[in-house]
Amino acid sequence: MAWLLLMIGGLFEVGFTTSLRFVEGFRNLPWTLAFLVSVTISMALLEIASRSIPMGTAYAVWGGIGAVGTVIVGMIWFGEPATTIRLLLIITIVAAIGALRVTG
Repeated sequence: MAWLLLMIGGLFEVGFTTSLRFVEGFRNLPWTLAFLVSVTISMALLEIASRSIPMGTAYAVWGGIGAVGTVIVGMIWFGEPATTIRLLLIITIVAAIGALRVTG
């Protein structure tokens, strides 16, 4: 259950990093609220998961999910480059997250 909560927390990290693109100095209220809700849920799930998963592992997985998800959102919705090297590096991060899960 802790791993599932950690993965969901990582997805909410994608939510708060994506929201940051639109907060406009925290003057755009709907996006600011989306940011605050997402960051609160993400951090809460990281904290809960880290009760059962070693903190270093939990943080690495949480951050990796957030990083990969944010890069993918950037490529799909914001036209960021989807070069071969970027895609290979994303695959490497996903493989590392999977390895942490298997060994953790």
